[in-house]
Amino acid sequence: MRILTTAAIALALCAPVLAAPPAKPARLGLCAACHGENGMARIPGAPNLAGQKPDYLREALRQYRDGRRDIPVMRAAVGPLSDAELDQLVEWFSAQTPSRAAP
Repeated sequence: MRILTTAAIALALCAPVLAAPPAKPARLGLCAACHGENGMARIPGAPNLAGQKPDYLREALRQYRDGRRDIPVMRAAVGPLSDAELDQLVEWFSAQTPSRAAP
């Protein structure tokens, strides 16, 4: 019985932790116009954001916001956002699953 209990505990500790998906950000609408609500671009030239690494997205958004990446439309879109709002967008887009483009 002790072996079964130990095995059950070990198995439970090895199982992946299923985290709740992030809440949809309140500021998603402006991003979704170009990048899609689920991070799959809706217009030519806009990158897909679904499944991107959080550190990459966070740094890119900060660079757009402070002008180190000089893309006026992105600066206008993220300029007024707080760090907390940027983090919500990062969590949302990085948690999305990329999908294949339609043929």
